[in-house]
Amino acid sequence: MYRRQMIGQKILCFAAIAASAIVFLYALGLMTDLYDSLYYTMMDPSNPMDTWVQGSWIYYDMQPFNQALLRYAIALVLLSCLLFITGTHKRRRYYIGNAVSTFAFCSAGVALAAWSHTQLEMYKAQFLQVNFEELAFFSEMMDTPYIDSTFWFDAHIAVYALLLVVCALLVVNFFLKHSLMRQEARLIEEGKKV
Repeated sequence: MYRRQMIGQKILCFAAIAASAIVFLYALGLMTDLYDSLYYTMMDPSNPMDTWVQGSWIYYDMQPFNQALLRYAIALVLLSCLLFITGTHKRRRYYIGNAVSTFAFCSAGVALAAWSHTQLEMYKAQFLQVNFEELAFFSEMMDTPYIDSTFWFDAHIAVYALLLVVCALLVVNFFLKHSLMRQEARLIEEGKKV
């Protein structure tokens, strides 16, 4: 059982890094469509309200959120690396460092998913207030991409679902590991009595 569990925990640690990297890549790509379709509608970048398309200032409204999301995604990647630094991927027994790194990553992952979800749903509603008729006219006139898709707003559901599954599996692995450690300690005690 220990062998399979240790292989599973190594896979989970790599999955944590992969999920964190996906969150980071999502944060990088989030503003792509907004930039392509809305940035050039601004007549004066210093005054976002001076625009050809009503509602296009969402591009500027989302900048602070996107910068924060990028910083938090980098922090999540670093926390996933902490799993390897503390030896969570290879230790037969867990120590306090393994518990701290596991629960720090999981807490950060859940908090980031919850915060991002609420923010992205709010910005999605704001994006849907853009005057798409004006945007279509502007895109045709200026030969810029016309994008009315909410793909990047909706993709967060899959990205954060993956992150939450990894967090849940890391917590399950933590408690399974402690159960196995107690069983091993009990067997050692029984062996000493014989």
